[in-house]
Amino acid sequence: MIKRCLLPIISLLLLTPLSARANQITPAFTQGSMQATTTTTQTVTETIATEVMGGDYSHWSGNNISASSHVNDSAVNFTLTTAGEEFQLETVSRVAGVVETIDITRNITTNSTTTSLSVFSQ
Repeated sequence: MIKRCLLPIISLLLLTPLSARANQITPAFTQGSMQATTTTTQTVTETIATEVMGGDYSHWSGNNISASSHVNDSAVNFTLTTAGEEFQLETVSRVAGVVETIDITRNITTNSTTTSLSVFSQ
């Protein structure tokens, strides 16, 4: 019998809305500061490739030497001007195209540190 009497009361309590209350919160601090430090590292790898081009080049020089034709001629003959004397002969021939290849690789590293300070008060 007690159970039958309590059932309507419990149902009524469950359906009754409860009120919610919020209390105002006031900060307990009046002043303060904050410091932050950020450190970054950046590395850049750079490659520079250079090809030096040149045209064809032929030249000869010497002492006590004579050439029968231009140095580019495949049938050129070099002869002594005065037989029995000292002589010197230098020939240079180069075809047109790449004369020199230069490859440069370098790493550039940058380190950065930033420190910030914020001061606040009420």
